[in-house]
Amino acid sequence: MSRPPLPRSQGLLAVALDAARAAAELVRARSLGEVTVAATKSSDVDVVTEADRSAERLIRDRLATSRPDDAVLGEEGDDLAGTSGVRWVVDPIDGTVNFLYGLPQYAVSIAAEVDGEVVAGVVLNVATGVEFTAYVDEDGVTRSRRDGEPIRVRASVPLAQRLVSTGFGYDAGLRELQARALVHLLPRIRDIRRLGSCALDLCHVAEGMLDGYVEEGVNLWDHAAGALVAQGAGATVEVTTGAGGGRLILCAPADGFAELRMLVAAAGYLSAPATEET
Repeated sequence: MSRPPLPRSQGLLAVALDAARAAAELVRARSLGEVTVAATKSSDVDVVTEADRSAERLIRDRLATSRPDDAVLGEEGDDLAGTSGVRWVVDPIDGTVNFLYGLPQYAVSIAAEVDGEVVAGVVLNVATGVEFTAYVDEDGVTRSRRDGEPIRVRASVPLAQRLVSTGFGYDAGLRELQARALVHLLPRIRDIRRLGSCALDLCHVAEGMLDGYVEEGVNLWDHAAGALVAQGAGATVEVTTGAGGGRLILCAPADGFAELRMLVAAAGYLSAPATEET
């Protein structure tokens, strides 16, 4: 007797998880050999490896087989239009520099949007095998898990006791702005971590390993899946404009989010609000 079909978002999550596991196997195998830079993108330090490209091709092939009418937005390939109302947002290796250097903090990230809203996502740490998943159930509640077990953000603590992760953009001018903001932020919190993967940073907030995360220069494929995982675990996620004019993401447990946002704004991470002409 065949099983009944999964609810839509859970079905999409199953497709994402299948593709992510296959891509992770490919990337893991490539990590055992010599990893070299295949090309650079926005700057000499913004790199892509052949494993990035191969993993995205594999993911696209899996998605095309399972759901041929869906759209795809991927970091390394052309945008693919669809007719189903579903769009996949794919980052084959989030944390490519870590992968290049053999640092065990890089992930396959796949999210599914329905009519522009993310309803399912997976972030799979290739180096450790840990799987973070999230989906929106039929009641509109987001369910987040690590290796199948529910996860929850850390209880909010005073700012001075918060461990916050960040990242730095590829443009030298943006890095200078971020360094200045960091000088203001660092003395007012417990400490800073720079781990190198937006998707995994968001998941670490979700599982209570971090008290917050802020970074400018991210793209949708970096945070689409991880943000859903964080929200389902009790975090607030805001995507706004940073001081350098790029996309900035801020994430923290919901009950401590406003306080951290005020500090991040005072430090200079956010774009200055527009002033009215008189």
